[in-house]
Amino acid sequence: MLSRHEQATERWSGAHQVIDNWLQARQLLLIDYFKLAGLPPYESDHNVLPSTSELRDFCGLLVDYVSAGHFEVYDRLISSASELPKATHELTSRLFRLIAETTEVALDFNDSFGDLAPKAPLPGFDAALSQLGEALELRMEFEDELMQTLEQHQLLTAPSPAAE
Repeated sequence: MLSRHEQATERWSGAHQVIDNWLQARQLLLIDYFKLAGLPPYESDHNVLPSTSELRDFCGLLVDYVSAGHFEVYDRLISSASELPKATHELTSRLFRLIAETTEVALDFNDSFGDLAPKAPLPGFDAALSQLGEALELRMEFEDELMQTLEQHQLLTAPSPAAE
């Protein structure tokens, strides 16, 4: 996930202010996810539950990220794409449906764990966190495909690589 995000940042950073803000939100979410999951480089004791503030902060970032995607990034960029070929509209529609499925996983996680005080075992937390990680990875794949499609139609101009 981190390498996908780094590649997306290298490719589309500076292309559009909305994209820059969204990529920054993606990075913050990934860092907190890796911390919460105890994934390298953030080692943790898997027997210790996250604090209430850690869970709330993470869920806040999660909801902000998925909301920004739907209500800022996708809508704004696609609304400027009225002249795209039918095949491209079909592709973006398919990607939106797939992204929406990952949104449901994120919102379910938030609903299940966002307001809990983790003083006792959280039933299903590890499985839900793992499922969320898989959904986030898929979401980033779909988002990057969407950005690449927009770039191909010159609706998103990525900076060219620096000449050496």
